[in-house]
Parts: sequence; C-alpha cells; structure tokens
Amino acid sequence: MASAPQLPLFYNGLEPLSSEVHANYKVKPSDTAPFLVNQHAIPVTVEEFPLIQRHMPIVFSSGEDAIPIALMGLNEGVNVFISEEGRLIDETIYVPAYIRRYPYMLARLRPDADELSLCFDPSSPTIGAFDEGDALFTDGQPSELTQNILKFNENFEQAAARTGQFMKEIKELDLLMEGEVTIQQDGIEQPFVYRGFQMIDEKKLSELRGDQMRKISQSGMLPLLYAHLFSLALMREIFARQVKLGKMPQPQLNA
Repeated sequence: MASAPQLPLFYNGLEPLSSEVHANYKVKPSDTAPFLVNQHAIPVTVEEFPLIQRHMPIVFSSGEDAIPIALMGLNEGVNVFISEEGRLIDETIYVPAYIRRYPYMLARLRPDADELSLCFDPSSPTIGAFDEGDALFTDGQPSELTQNILKFNENFEQAAARTGQFMKEIKELDLLMEGEVTIQQDGIEQPFVYRGFQMIDEKKLSELRGDQMRKISQSGMLPLLYAHLFSLALMREIFARQVKLGKMPQPQLNA
C-alpha cells in the first residue's frame, strides 16, 4: 500500500534559491495542487497525528526505514480528497505539512555539506520570473515571504527529526507489525484485502513492561500511538469514498 519514498515525493528537480539568479522571481498564489491528484500516500510528522487522525488513516511504510504516512486513498493513483483539477473536495480537512511546503524544501547542496539550503522545484508553475506575484527578494535581500518560507521549512525539518526519533523508539520496542485490512463490499463475494503497510501491534503495546509504558506515556508517545490506531477505522470510510467517486479498487493490492 505504501512505501518510504527514495526521492522527494512531488519534486521533479531541486534548485537552490539565489538572490542573484532569482532576483526577479515571484510567487503566484494557486488554489489547485495538480501534483496531488494521483498521490494516495503522504509522509507526515508525529506532531500532526492528532489533527490527521480525524480525517485520514495513518499507517507506517513497509521496510526497515519505516515512516508515518497519511492515506488519501487506498489504491495507487487514487486520492479521494482531491478533484481531477487538483482542488480540495473538502476544505475542512487538515492538509499535511509535507504538501504545504511544496515546491520548497531544505536540502544539502553537496553530500558532505553540513548546512541545508533553501531549494525549490523549478518545474512548479507557482514560482518564476512573473510580472505579477509576491517577490522572493527585495533589494537583493530575502523578502518577508521568503523568510516565512524558510522558517516553515526549518520547522518542518525539526519535526522530521523528532519523527525519526519517534520511529527509532518504536523500533527499539518492537511495536510494528505487518498490517492487513479486509473490506467486504455488499454484492461482491470476494473481499478487498489491503496489505503492504505496517501498524502498531496492540497486543505488544498492552504487554509493555511498567517502566516502558511509563516512559512512552511521559514522553507523549502513547497518545500518538493511539491516534494512529484510532485512525485505522477510517480505512473503510476512504474505501466508501472511492466507491462513491467511481474509483473502484482492485480486489487485492500489494505495494
């Protein structure tokens, strides 16, 4: 169902933002996100769990380097929250920070570099040498917009680091198990079975030693784990949305 991306999801390229090269670049506001139309799984940070769990299932990608992922659809190429034009169908849902930071991100320009540089995807139609829009630089200096973009990306990287620590602790406690969800649709004999993701093993969670349970409770991990577990009930709601939209899944999906 979901796997950790090897390259940044959404990005077709990365170019460091420069006050010299991009002195006249501007940003055009957009009410569409065409890059989201066919994306069903979005990386998320643990701090977002309480907000996301009300709208989307939260699972963990398969493999050793698992990351938390919000499901916007159960099948590859299906996003039940985005119209074909790239507009939110329901504007009340929480939009993960990974989506909101696009087309920008902090990246190392060289593998041996210590510092991260603010980069952008040059293929994005929202940024360029436009006549109209919000300037990225003023008199050779980052504009307020650019400073806000940088701050948002710095906060995202910090949240990603905390998420990495969260995943490390989950792994040390051996709480992840292979996930499987079976959905029986009325009128169809064969059930739809979804695999290819990981989830928290409730049995192992309940059997943690007292000192382990106290540690994850005091650190704030415990409510996040239950936010994930509670969100799994939304799998059937996402399935129902797919059926309603005429995007019938295949009988079985392995990712």
